[in-house]
Amino acid sequence: METQDTRQGRGAAALEAEAEREKATFTGVTRLVIVALTLFAIGLTINQLFNLKIGGSAILDGMYLNMLAGIFLSLTFLVFRAHGPVSARVPWYDWVIFAAALAVGGFIAWNAEEATTFGWEFAAPDYGVWAAIAFYVLILEATRRAGGTVLFLIVLMFSLYPTFAESVPDPLSGYQQPFNDVVAFFIYSSEGSFGIPMQAFGSLVIGFILFGSVLQFTGGGRFFNDLAFALVGRYRGGSAKVAIFASGFMGSMSGSVISNVLTTGAVSIPAMRRAGFSARYAAATEACASTGGVLMPPIMGATAFVMASWLGLPYSEIMLAAAIPSLLYYFGLFAQIDAYSARRGLRGIPAELLPHLGAVMKSGWFYISVFALLIVLMVAYRWETTAPFYAIALLLVINQLIGTDRFTLSGFVDMIASVGRILAELVAVLLGIGMIVGAFQATGLTGPLAGELVSLAGNSTILLLIMGAITAFIFGMGMTVTACYIFLAVILAPALVQGGLNELAVHLFILYWGMVSYITPPVALGAFAAASMAGSSPIRTAFEAMRLGGVIYIMPFFFVLNPALVGQAGTAEVLFVLVCAMVGVWFISSALQGHISLVGGLGTGALGWLMRGMILLSGLLIAAPMGGLVGLGHTEVTILGALMAVVPLILAWRTGENGDAVPSPAPGA
Repeated sequence: METQDTRQGRGAAALEAEAEREKATFTGVTRLVIVALTLFAIGLTINQLFNLKIGGSAILDGMYLNMLAGIFLSLTFLVFRAHGPVSARVPWYDWVIFAAALAVGGFIAWNAEEATTFGWEFAAPDYGVWAAIAFYVLILEATRRAGGTVLFLIVLMFSLYPTFAESVPDPLSGYQQPFNDVVAFFIYSSEGSFGIPMQAFGSLVIGFILFGSVLQFTGGGRFFNDLAFALVGRYRGGSAKVAIFASGFMGSMSGSVISNVLTTGAVSIPAMRRAGFSARYAAATEACASTGGVLMPPIMGATAFVMASWLGLPYSEIMLAAAIPSLLYYFGLFAQIDAYSARRGLRGIPAELLPHLGAVMKSGWFYISVFALLIVLMVAYRWETTAPFYAIALLLVINQLIGTDRFTLSGFVDMIASVGRILAELVAVLLGIGMIVGAFQATGLTGPLAGELVSLAGNSTILLLIMGAITAFIFGMGMTVTACYIFLAVILAPALVQGGLNELAVHLFILYWGMVSYITPPVALGAFAAASMAGSSPIRTAFEAMRLGGVIYIMPFFFVLNPALVGQAGTAEVLFVLVCAMVGVWFISSALQGHISLVGGLGTGALGWLMRGMILLSGLLIAAPMGGLVGLGHTEVTILGALMAVVPLILAWRTGENGDAVPSPAPGA
């Protein structure tokens, strides 16, 4: 049986591994190669997206993606070690593999036009098959190094599946093909490794990853942290509320929960501890805030760009759809922290210790203007692919003229090296996951499997959603967010859509439920990493994070059953549903903390638990898109929920804001 020490060690190990990866500083020839190849890839991307035709002619899309894959796949073997901890020292055999990956990738890119013309995905010459097999093996090893053993085994199993598909019992039986044909299909077709995930990478992801890195290296992270302190630091529980805003901003830029915990948690967790929050609560707050940051527009990490390409929608539409669920998640987190602070009499940070809002805005107003430009170009002009490069240009010009964190040559090289590491890791995972997509395409299994899932659920939408949530949670424990999303977009999404649900809402549902493993035991890497920083029990921190982030478990069901919560309805309906959802989330958060913010406590003992139950049910009835309950429509159910809240609200009002205050927990609790 796993002990608390074991869990503590596993959380510490995850934190240490991520910290070492962030700290790994490459020097000498390794650093030069990483920076040179990353700069070349960025230049290649700019040439392709802006159609500059440097060299006199345009590059075929297939050749362009092949070149990017060859560059970043080869860099994977410089960045990640075959075994053991992350290290900046590259052994000689990794240099050999790096050269092999670069050579094979170059060969495939050089022959891209011929492969397309003569249909190598179905009838490749012998030398093309051998190149495909070599690239396949390199992808598997890169996936293992960058994505971990679990993801490697999943990719390996599904990549070999088409070779024995006819031997598998129904409903998983499919069209069987020889190994050489399968590998050629993976590498040379637009439905395998170079399918939608890599297409999204080449058109969208690189620009936004670069934008996020430039923003952080020019002081954007510190500006948004100071802005959060200036806005909410003085209110009760201010240090925790600052963590929500700061982690939300940083998570949106980085797209990584663990690295977000490492960067913002180093400041927010000690600040919360000094303000009287327990170590467990401080760590749980940071874990929840960092998890939500990856789901928050306008950047949202790489997964959202893959989603846009997968659905064939402008990224701006994905961004706008994700805005309401993200708002509700952070509102629920904010309401819980406010209620917790009110119950324990936790005050805000003294004004003399906080930065002044005017001074903060004066020093960093241009960061907001850059974000404004980015959003205008994406939403108004639909320039999703080129918008981040314009925003980067504006940011660099302004920062170099008036900024306090001007780029030096050394700082610029550090940033490019960091971008190279991020993109290498992402490409390794995307190429591997692309083979899973290709396996389902090659065997023709996607459609029949969706039908079987719908049949297994007995045509019950709720049961199908519960099955989907459990599946997404399980796969989210062993994969990166992007890998989990792509895998479930192939297997699960068609079944949910076939069940009559909105396609965009379904894909966001998968994304949300793939994220919950970061705060949910037994994995809970985000909570465990934060617990290691705070010195609290990892498993108790994870359960506290589950309560704090409770909205993330129910909100996906709300918006997938009522697409108005992702903007898929008229303006009036969206506004009505949003107001109802915010009231519902407020009540649900109050039930979880036993205190209604701005009103008062719900009491203790049996009566207190009864009031909690009533306000929880009230919040669910108001927020949930429920109709047909005992013959009532959606509006009637909402009114019923509001009536159920009357008694708890009156009791809380009579108790008052400080009527149920309890002593703050001892430090370290």
